[in-house]
Amino acid sequence: MKTNKILLSEAVVYVVDDDPSICSGLSSLLRSEGVQVFTFGSPEGFLNIEMADVPSCLILDIRLRGANGLTLQQEALREGIRLPIIFLTAHGDIPMSVKAMKAGAFDFLTKPFHDQDMLDTVSAALTMDHELRIQERMVADIQGKYDALTPREKEVVVFVAEGLMNKQIAGRMGVSEETVKIHRSQAMRKMEARSVPDLVRKLQRVVLRNHRPPKSP
Repeated sequence: MKTNKILLSEAVVYVVDDDPSICSGLSSLLRSEGVQVFTFGSPEGFLNIEMADVPSCLILDIRLRGANGLTLQQEALREGIRLPIIFLTAHGDIPMSVKAMKAGAFDFLTKPFHDQDMLDTVSAALTMDHELRIQERMVADIQGKYDALTPREKEVVVFVAEGLMNKQIAGRMGVSEETVKIHRSQAMRKMEARSVPDLVRKLQRVVLRNHRPPKSP
């Protein structure tokens, strides 16, 4: 697998397939690469597991006894489980595979698959999930810093990010330019922004897309 060994040692792959031989084969293949594997013969077992916050993906048979993988895909989304899903399909399941991809599946492999194809696909899925988790933590950190600002500081930084000068912000807020400078300095310190462009990049992740600054009291 192309993914680095440290990531693999932390990663978890979930397998949902009602064929014990598939579960066993995938488990042996992936564990040989140092990946932790959990296998399930039914969707219920997978949905009830407590998942660790580590790079993960799901290998899912698109046809399960008494159900299908698309149903589990939808149920997982409702439960807030957003793992990259690799569907296993038979040659006649291409229409279902297309539906799965449209619903957000990461990829699909046709049975019987080559071991290397599976390893490469799992590697790509784990890498993507790892990067998404890093981004989510980063956004959560920025959001926490923004939430810690006072209403005045929030108003000032959003105006700064929109390109307004201190004098213009003072006019909008009905305060002195010196007051704006103080709020701006305090806010940039709390946001750990090295510069105005850095501040803008951070605010774009959590604020600017669909939020207006709070009104000053």
